[in-house]
Amino acid sequence: MKIAFIFRSLLCTLPFHSFLLSAQEQPSKTSVAHIGLIYPLSSNGRLAAQYTNSFSLHALVGVSGAETGVALAGVGLNIRSQAKGLQMAGVYTQTAGPVLGTQLAGVANVAHSAKALQMAGVANVVAQDYKGVQMAGVVNLAGKSAGLQMAGVGNISRDHSQQTQISGVFNRADHAANQISGLVNVARNVRGIQLAGLINIADTSDYPIALLNLVKSGEKSLSVSSDETLSTLLTFRSGGRVLYGILGLGFNLQAASLVAFEGGLGAHLIDQPHFRLNLEMASLSLTNFKNREYYRYAIRLLPTLRFNERWEIFAGPSLNQVNFKNETGPDLHGLRVWEKVSSKQTHGLYLGLTGGLQFRL
Repeated sequence: MKIAFIFRSLLCTLPFHSFLLSAQEQPSKTSVAHIGLIYPLSSNGRLAAQYTNSFSLHALVGVSGAETGVALAGVGLNIRSQAKGLQMAGVYTQTAGPVLGTQLAGVANVAHSAKALQMAGVANVVAQDYKGVQMAGVVNLAGKSAGLQMAGVGNISRDHSQQTQISGVFNRADHAANQISGLVNVARNVRGIQLAGLINIADTSDYPIALLNLVKSGEKSLSVSSDETLSTLLTFRSGGRVLYGILGLGFNLQAASLVAFEGGLGAHLIDQPHFRLNLEMASLSLTNFKNREYYRYAIRLLPTLRFNERWEIFAGPSLNQVNFKNETGPDLHGLRVWEKVSSKQTHGLYLGLTGGLQFRL
């Protein structure tokens, strides 16, 4: 897929790429402490890459063969084999072998494989197997991973993964436990929940939560429906085996100048060959883009009859919480349960009815 290609391309452009490919064997020398300014100005000198250190402290950049305790640097750490314990640097840490412990960096942490906590201001990159927690200000990249990825912008898992991804913009994984993003989630198989502000894309995902859910093994449909206020909508429903998203556009037949927008979430409570029972929660707004405004938040139960594999008819009751300007129209509600009317606005709880015809794409 395109994102996997982007992952490989990005990894190849990083200055750490050649370093990760040049991992050495276990260093032959040991040192209790390694103190330095910048390689090779240190207590281990030009042979620093041959030493395993229990403690390292570098004012700028340090080079070592392996670390087993605590390694600190003002700018960067370059570890040619494995690292255990804590590695912390002002700009970057890079480890050509496996990491076990914690990596902290102001900009980036890069490792060949890791079972660790990684925290970076910009990016965490693990080329192969990863298990643990990745937290980055911008992006987390991992190969085969199992753990938690949290990023301000995005998370990418290149190969098979069983993790939870949380990001501000996008997530991408082959096999994911859960994906939560502000905008887009992409996966092949999702075992848990896919939650996105706009769109979920997957081969299989039973519990997608977004306005648009493009699930290969799921379903998509178009319906024409109307309710007790004669708000008439063309609605696109898309989702998985259990949950689906609702996105509708239309107008109100009582007041043709009012345009209708609807978004929501639905669930298949009963799914039989010729009968379905769906529960939906949806938000509807009517507006003329000037001074007439109407908002409705509805819970509706929709029994659905299937004529064949494509056509369905549905109708059912709804419970609606409504808020509208009085000038919008006094009849834009159903049977009153509770109501509060002021000089300008009306708030109320009403019973309604929704019905329509649906075509499965």
